[in-house]
Amino acid sequence: MRKLTVLAAALGLATSLNAHAQSSITLYGILDVAIGYIHNSGGQSSQWKMSTGNVSENEWGLRGTEDLGGGVKAIFNVENGFDLASGQIHEGGRLFGRQAWVGLSSPTYGTVTLGRQYDPMTDVVQPITGDSFSGIWATPGDIDNYDDSARFDNAVKWVSPTWNGLSLEAMYAFGGIAGATGSGQVYSGGVSYTNNQLSLAAGYLHINNGNPTLSTRGTTASDSLFNSAVNSAYESANSISIARAAAQYVIDQVTVGVAYSYSDYAPDGASTFTQSEKYHNGSVFAIWQVTPAFQTIAGYNYTRSTGDSSAKYHQVNLGVDYFLSKRTDLFAIAAYQHASGQNGLGAAQAVIGSYDVNSGANYQVLAVAGIRHRF
Repeated sequence: MRKLTVLAAALGLATSLNAHAQSSITLYGILDVAIGYIHNSGGQSSQWKMSTGNVSENEWGLRGTEDLGGGVKAIFNVENGFDLASGQIHEGGRLFGRQAWVGLSSPTYGTVTLGRQYDPMTDVVQPITGDSFSGIWATPGDIDNYDDSARFDNAVKWVSPTWNGLSLEAMYAFGGIAGATGSGQVYSGGVSYTNNQLSLAAGYLHINNGNPTLSTRGTTASDSLFNSAVNSAYESANSISIARAAAQYVIDQVTVGVAYSYSDYAPDGASTFTQSEKYHNGSVFAIWQVTPAFQTIAGYNYTRSTGDSSAKYHQVNLGVDYFLSKRTDLFAIAAYQHASGQNGLGAAQAVIGSYDVNSGANYQVLAVAGIRHRF
């Protein structure tokens, strides 16, 4: 009863503040659930399951602004991620694991925010890739943070105003380890440009994976990118460096895009491997807006690793989306991936996108059909 009272008070406050032009608080969310089929899952030939977070992650959040005068605003956003099928909290059990930040915004100087945040590379590159439709379009195991598997604690981020279509972003996240300023730190930058139908973006992300002498390896401001067999052999890496670029062009009812990423998992004396593992990923996609309510998307993704081990991953994706209303849509997605070579642990396993399901085989098929609702 006490929790209900507190929630009612929060909603009452949001309603009250929305009545004033100077301040506003918005409650929002997304619910996404589907029935899914996976061929080759954990060494088993087939699996039927309820799948959540297919085209959008399940979330609810609060965001707000306060007008401080002269165009300057105080802003905040707290956002929770959860599993719709079980009600369990995602992001390691954090209450607001998707985002939690507060800051100031100025039309002249840009926006500065502090807290748990997305990195600039995710902000500017991801929206013009196939990931804007679904995380299935991501690289195998999301080894380059294509689908923002990693968010960043203790982060300070600056976003510039937009100058004739050009904008910049920069972020630094503190590792917080006493006596080792660089241990666990993260830094990132991004640039984007939009001119009518054309959109271009590029970004860089560097993650220090923790000083094993003064803390432990893996103690870092970043969430883990080691979520599947694709890169789990390199959990002891000293650092991860990722560069990504993408381009998108709109031609009437068709949107086409290309993207490329380069990821370097670098070792040191405390690592269990001695040669850097490098991943190259290239992807293409096309979206056809058949009608205002119906769209289709197709894409191809190629990933190659070199260095400590060598593997290749070919993946094709198809999807359809039909809107019943502005807030509710039905979707279906199918993907096929084939893997070859070695992943550092043995034979490479197929792992479709950011679903992070180890196949136990050299190919995997995934299909989901479901419903999404926004509020």
